[in-house]
Amino acid sequence: MTFARLSLILLHVVLASVPVMSAAKEGNTPLIPRKVLFGNPQRAGARISPDGKYLSYLAPVSGVLNVWVAPVDKPSDAQPVTQDRERGIRSHQWAYDGKHILYSQDAKGDENWHVYATNLATKETRDLTPLENIQAQIESVNEDTPDVILVGINERNPQLHDIFRIKLATGERELVQENPGFAGFVLDNADQVRFAISMTQTGGQLVLEPDMGWKPFLEISNVDAMTTGLAGFDKSNESVYFMDSRDRNTGALFEWNLKTGAKKLIAEDPHSDVGGILVHPTKKTIQAVSFTYDRERWQVLDPVMGEHLAVLKKLEHGDIMVTSRTLDDRFATIAFLMDDGPVKYYLYDLEHRTARFLFSNRDDLGQYSLAKMHSRIIESRDKMKLVSYLTLPVKSDPDGDGVPNKPLPLVLSVHGGPWARDSWGFDSEHQWLADRGYAVLSVNFRGSTGFGKDFVNAANGEWSGKMHDDLLDSVQWAIDNKIADAKKVAIMGGSYGGYATLVGLTFTPDLFACGVDIVGPSSLVTLMENVPPYWIPVMPMMKDRVGDWTTEEGKQNLLSRSPLTKVDEIRRPLLIGQGANDPRVKQVEADQIVDAMKSKSIPVTYVLYPDEGHGFARPENRMSFNAVTEAFLAKHLGGTYEPVGEDFQGSKLQVPAGAEQVPGLHEALKAIQTREP
Repeated sequence: MTFARLSLILLHVVLASVPVMSAAKEGNTPLIPRKVLFGNPQRAGARISPDGKYLSYLAPVSGVLNVWVAPVDKPSDAQPVTQDRERGIRSHQWAYDGKHILYSQDAKGDENWHVYATNLATKETRDLTPLENIQAQIESVNEDTPDVILVGINERNPQLHDIFRIKLATGERELVQENPGFAGFVLDNADQVRFAISMTQTGGQLVLEPDMGWKPFLEISNVDAMTTGLAGFDKSNESVYFMDSRDRNTGALFEWNLKTGAKKLIAEDPHSDVGGILVHPTKKTIQAVSFTYDRERWQVLDPVMGEHLAVLKKLEHGDIMVTSRTLDDRFATIAFLMDDGPVKYYLYDLEHRTARFLFSNRDDLGQYSLAKMHSRIIESRDKMKLVSYLTLPVKSDPDGDGVPNKPLPLVLSVHGGPWARDSWGFDSEHQWLADRGYAVLSVNFRGSTGFGKDFVNAANGEWSGKMHDDLLDSVQWAIDNKIADAKKVAIMGGSYGGYATLVGLTFTPDLFACGVDIVGPSSLVTLMENVPPYWIPVMPMMKDRVGDWTTEEGKQNLLSRSPLTKVDEIRRPLLIGQGANDPRVKQVEADQIVDAMKSKSIPVTYVLYPDEGHGFARPENRMSFNAVTEAFLAKHLGGTYEPVGEDFQGSKLQVPAGAEQVPGLHEALKAIQTREP
């Protein structure tokens, strides 16, 4: 397991048509339809096969995202090769044999991922992990062994992933490494297990190496655990790339020779941790490293790569993402991410330094006026620098400087994690809400990642405390700068952002006009007591950063920071969305706060999806929930509202409580039920 995969584990722990107002904006400008912003893209995720013969991408088949493949010189001949008919494939990659497409899929949001391989010639898809009640994850796809991949599977012990070698052609499985109790493993370029990663009882990391068993190699304290770790090997497998924040604040990239112990600094930034890394596909040399404070910037190490990036920057104004490269490093697929337009994909010829436009992910965005996203640095009450992003309705900002001509209703959009971050770029939610007449503000509150260890560690024990203060300070900044109407501020978010919404309506009940909670925990005790089994190895980190649910004193502390214990304080309207199969924030989190509110005759609207998990993956469900949200926000903030129309069609939404609280919702549900056979 690479540091990137371990980081993924750590950073994702937690966490009818009755319009309220006109469906057109001021001046009779049509609204951007929800289906344009939240429906399936026309095409996305361009990849080139390792041998350079084929292009692949995601596109709908009968309304469900599948993988399409075309000869690289005839992209118009693309044909679908997968046959997903339910949730849609959200990402894919090539096996190095050039004959198989790999992807992962779960069932109804349960996150019990299986790994699939699709044969291009036969279009047959094989479940490489056909086991019951397991979670599988790809550990390695290696050019030296193109007919096999390594996959972690937790069949033997639900808490632990053992590593297996699986043949793509047959699905034959061979055990490579049994997991005796680790959070994960680090493999070298020969797919040899070189290290194991375990969590210490204080929330740090312990790196071990095999030696007639396992012996400690490196201990990383809890202070540096989120910003330090192994990041892969060089070609010789004698040196390891290492992100290190010890004796400094931000995570810098080093090369560490394991034989001599010598360490060499590769790249650093005083304000942000290492972000993306461009590595040569076969030489394994690092060519460029990205750092993102408010905007992404690349630190170039290879002069030739610098020349390529200079060529690419002339094509579009957005941030550059290399989505794939051929093994001979002749071709690459490039994505340009912009704030006011679709993602644009190009095929880049590294030899001739020419680029061919492939497609945009959403051609239908071109007919609408899209808003710019402005980065802002907001100072908290204790002088923390909060990197934030502001989007305004186009007509409210005629100068394009991020200052509206009058204070606006504001939606504070809080990211999940909380060990994640908001970034600049096209954001469907920002565009949607700005189009409906709201200012939208996203804040990287303390605990957000990428800004150094001091910033992330400042959130320890501060759920509902200083983390919430950062959000309050950001709202006050927007009010003071005449961006927000103080009487019309909503708070909205998913996962941790859902928790922050519930905190906003219980701990500061008079500030927000309303709140929208999506899969947010209502009790930090029941959240910790009901984690998926494969989280157990990393739970010391949760105990260190959130709180101790294993002692009575710790439970009382967590309950004091739980919205469930302050339900009596709710005085403003609340909308809750939940997936019934959510393995991280289980349905009980929504049920218990809804039940508590109903028992006290406090109004609440509860929307439940029986075929979703931690968030809403199916576009039909996304659009239906956003249709409800639009009506809800329009009622309480006064923005414009697109009628439901057909956006409940195909959705499995249920409304166990409060349909009458959202204008048009009861009628829309009745109309759908009438039409159903």
